Amino acid sequence: MTPALIGLAGIAVLLVMLAGGVPIGVGLLLVGLGGLAVTISPEAALIKGGVVSFEVISKYELGVLPLFLLMAHICFAAGASRDFFDAAAKFVGHRRGGLALASIGGCAGFGAISGSSLATVATISSAALPEMRKAGYNPGFAAGALAAGGTLGSLTPPSGALIVFGIIAEQSIGKLFAAAIVPGVTQALSYVVAILILCTLDPALGPATERVPWRRRLPALRKVADILALILFVIGGLMVGWFTPTEAASVGVVGALALLAFRGGFTAAALGEAIRTTLRTAGMIYVVIIGALVFATFISVTGITEALSGSVTSLHASPVVAIVAMTLVLLLLGSFLDGVALMLLTTPIFLPIAQQLGYSPVWFGIFLVRTMEIGFVHPPLGMNIYVLQGIAKDLSLGTIFRGVIPFLVADFLHLACLIAFPALALWLPGLVAG
Repeated sequence: MTPALIGLAGIAVLLVMLAGGVPIGVGLLLVGLGGLAVTISPEAALIKGGVVSFEVISKYELGVLPLFLLMAHICFAAGASRDFFDAAAKFVGHRRGGLALASIGGCAGFGAISGSSLATVATISSAALPEMRKAGYNPGFAAGALAAGGTLGSLTPPSGALIVFGIIAEQSIGKLFAAAIVPGVTQALSYVVAILILCTLDPALGPATERVPWRRRLPALRKVADILALILFVIGGLMVGWFTPTEAASVGVVGALALLAFRGGFTAAALGEAIRTTLRTAGMIYVVIIGALVFATFISVTGITEALSGSVTSLHASPVVAIVAMTLVLLLLGSFLDGVALMLLTTPIFLPIAQQLGYSPVWFGIFLVRTMEIGFVHPPLGMNIYVLQGIAKDLSLGTIFRGVIPFLVADFLHLACLIAFPALALWLPGLVAG
């Protein structure tokens, strides 16, 4: 059997393992080690696994991941979970579809803390969905807005997905964060436009609520001002070069501890829970990264990426056509793989092809995470949908999926703009670097 066939067999085995519920990190590691053992030798596979594990655990730059996670969990302990939605609701809730708009604003703000789609949709939905239903919002429309808004957590810096991509692809995390800002803002705006159009066509979807006086708006704004200032300082300092990524994350943790103390929540229990949750999540991600790097080595040895690159080149198709073909494959895989699995499985295969086609690896990272986000609301997997259904058990999955369709249309249009105009992602990193 040729190395390329071994590689394809390894990918097929991995897909079967993931479909059977094997954790992504374990699946990547086992297939990578097994593939290297077959293509080279068992001794080489064990040596490579040990070297990669040691490098990942001891790599200074990887400290950015647990530190940003710790910053997020300390901010949760400081009570940031509901504040963003409450502030947005007081400013725009009186407009038609205003609470849905507020949920998008809340997801964008909270996503900047959590960097996680699932955490964002779970937290904001628990606060926003009861309010929207109380105000008479159509349940499917309300759930669709929240499911779509939750995906903002994956792209909004400090994004855990972008950190992992930066480590796997050996790209600057600061540049990836800068590249995510414009696509993240335009993604949120696309949801806002979708809500406004829907509520204009059918006002019953999102009735207006009572206007909140300014004397109640300003205190709500002050409740999120300190956290927003911390996020802007950390991410802004990273982008302009004041801090390295690890230093920025360290500053974020210190700032979050100061906010926790200022808000009166600095207790041993709160700090201990934040540390425990961070260690649990970081440990899982470290296993995933080790597995992904071993799997990437196996894929490289088999020559699959070179063969695919040669096939794409021989077709003489335009780079845009090739990227559209990649998009279709990613969306198909995203129908039954979770986002992290999709990213780690496809990066070793598609990134070299994209680079050969002339695309920046930074742009490809944004494109990949953006496509991955669609998988969070794309049937039949749609993890955000299932999280929402767990919160609102009386809503059927069909109702939520129907409600998210207009936002999926906005997603596809936004992704098309990102493919057609790569400057959406590359303009700001170029400006900061210049």
